[in-house]
Amino acid sequence: MQSFLQNDVKEQNRYSIDIYGLENKSYEYDYEVEPVFFQEMPQDLIEGGNFKVHLVLEKSSTMIQLRFSIVGEVELICDRSLEPYEEQVETQGLMILKFGDQDEELTEEIAIINRNRTRINVAGYIFEFIALALPMKKIHPDLRTQDDDTEFEALVYSSESGETADADESAPAPEEKIDPRWEPLKKLKK
Repeated sequence: MQSFLQNDVKEQNRYSIDIYGLENKSYEYDYEVEPVFFQEMPQDLIEGGNFKVHLVLEKSSTMIQLRFSIVGEVELICDRSLEPYEEQVETQGLMILKFGDQDEELTEEIAIINRNRTRINVAGYIFEFIALALPMKKIHPDLRTQDDDTEFEALVYSSESGETADADESAPAPEEKIDPRWEPLKKLKK
């Protein structure tokens, strides 16, 4: 995940949490994500959407665990028809922020933050979890069928006939003609 610990964009400031005075216990936050959130985010993946985000922040002396539950719908463009449509999204995510001497991202789920930091911004994490929940193929619901898995059938080229055939056909394969120079090696194989 990209580091979104500091963000000066006005809309994303709503997602800042003061951690300086927090005791070592669990806290809950609820956010309403609206289209302006995606417009102010430096990205071009998501046009807009509406989401409800429930965040459970667990603070201890060594780390902060952020557990996100995100439900809503995002506006996407269909890869086939180029028509806009709304995709339902429901996802959960975990981000662990460990206290250390400097800010550093260790993995996609674990980052080190300076122990003197007084505030974190969770807008980037919310965006990342929504983006990761999007389907790879964006297909309008009206165009979806059970046959989508077999949409791209492989074609096999037969060098003898010069024709193509579907890979799923169960027709027997024509017997291959072997170059006569390879016959002595074929005998060794037996």
